[in-house]
Amino acid sequence: MSKLSAHYRVAFFLISFNVLVSGVIVGCADDRPETVQLRVNSHTFDVEVAMTDEERARGLMHRDSIPETGGMLFVFESERRLSFWMKDTRIPLSIAFIRDDGLIMEMYDMEPFSLETIESRFPARYALEVNKGTFGNLGIRPGDRVQIPEEF
Repeated sequence: MSKLSAHYRVAFFLISFNVLVSGVIVGCADDRPETVQLRVNSHTFDVEVAMTDEERARGLMHRDSIPETGGMLFVFESERRLSFWMKDTRIPLSIAFIRDDGLIMEMYDMEPFSLETIESRFPARYALEVNKGTFGNLGIRPGDRVQIPEEF
């Protein structure tokens, strides 16, 4: 093998590796759900948005933590009774079921890895999951309103 041929192979390898790594980094960024700010009373949450069936099914599974004011807003096409479970979810969470107009109808605490179904008693269009106890610690309760972005 000539010296020139070896240099071309090394250059080809480095270029290919760079393209592969760049694609993985961009691919990872694209897999992250969109985030939005929600306000409840005087509190602001920076939450991920789950709008597709795939995003809603994955939810907050396989994570070790979420930010203190973080969480996930699950968006559905219309109001209906919603049900959630904690399969493969490591973080203890609280969930609020929210009507189309932003009114919190009911709230529950959920335990990690639980297969117990948490079902809304009333039709809801949104569900907001945050770290367990956050709603109570901030004085947020049923009857409060979440300012849902207009695009949802």
